[in-house]
Amino acid sequence: MCLAIPGKIMEIIDNDPIMRTGKVSFGGIVKDINLAYVPEAGVDDYVIVHAGFAISQLDEKEANEVFGYLKEIGAIEELLEP
Repeated sequence: MCLAIPGKIMEIIDNDPIMRTGKVSFGGIVKDINLAYVPEAGVDDYVIVHAGFAISQLDEKEANEVFGYLKEIGAIEELLEP
């Protein structure tokens, strides 16, 4: 099963409108993510990521709620493994 999960933008690497990328942290695991679909998102913002693309922005409270749900169903460890 493939899910979109929240992550926190730690750094913007490239701010080109089409190839906008950044380093996003998923509970301590940091990955390079395409941020072109969320041009308003910046460092310290939370985004929903699916298949390497940030597809929407959300606030910290919502991100923590999603992490809580994933922990409840035992899926968080599986999703955060490198």
